[in-house]
Amino acid sequence: MVLGELRAEMSRALFETWVQPMRPLGYQKGVFTLGAINTFGRAWVEERLNSRISQLLTAFYGEQVSVKVLVTNSFYRGDDAAPIIAPVAPVEKPIKKPLERFKLEEEDFEPEEAGSPRKIMLQRAYGSRRARLIQPERGMFVTGYLFSKWLPLLGHSAFTVILAARSMCYWNPMTGELRNVVETEMGEIAERAAVSVRTVKDVLNNHQVQEYFLRYRVRRVMTANGVRTAGISMQVRMDDPLIPQDQVDSGIEEEEHWYLPEFGPSERSESE
Repeated sequence: MVLGELRAEMSRALFETWVQPMRPLGYQKGVFTLGAINTFGRAWVEERLNSRISQLLTAFYGEQVSVKVLVTNSFYRGDDAAPIIAPVAPVEKPIKKPLERFKLEEEDFEPEEAGSPRKIMLQRAYGSRRARLIQPERGMFVTGYLFSKWLPLLGHSAFTVILAARSMCYWNPMTGELRNVVETEMGEIAERAAVSVRTVKDVLNNHQVQEYFLRYRVRRVMTANGVRTAGISMQVRMDDPLIPQDQVDSGIEEEEHWYLPEFGPSERSESE
């Protein structure tokens, strides 16, 4: 959170040159120790950012925190000679409801002196009217491979439908958490992808899209007037598979059935 705050307050060049290379080394008795890669980095931080970092850490920990900067080249090389300092202590009072930071109401935007330290930090980092509209925490990871290899094979319509479908799911590759089965309608996908429903139907029945990216089945319900369609259930592949040619060249074959058994052969009758 401190890095995010400093990134917003500085130019990109200054942040990447002086701030980003720093590493947290420890926190003991109200002193937060940072590692700088050289004396120039230490001097720059001490002269320009020491008080600001101290202010942010004080708000975060809920107690007065001072900042000490050391030059620790061995820290970056991974040498055994790296200084042994106590690990950074966890915050005793974690920030509440981190996933709801964009749901702050207007009355939450109080002057800094009127709010709690945690609320102030959240407001600064995520509480602007602009940030609440953009919602940067809802970004979607897209690889260069998808652009350079799959886009020419699939075409723009299929590419945008795949991204629209992924935007309805959740995947954290670091933790393995995956929610990639959604109940939706073709009209909703079409609206997200800015294409027609006819285009969505064609894409969902495209052989390569079905094989590698999207599987669906039509949901039907019984009513007084008989069986009617009630949208679709869709499973979305969130990681990028290898294109067929790269599978041949590398000898790495993609998993044939990456989808759940219930998403077997799609029901083409729905799109015909």
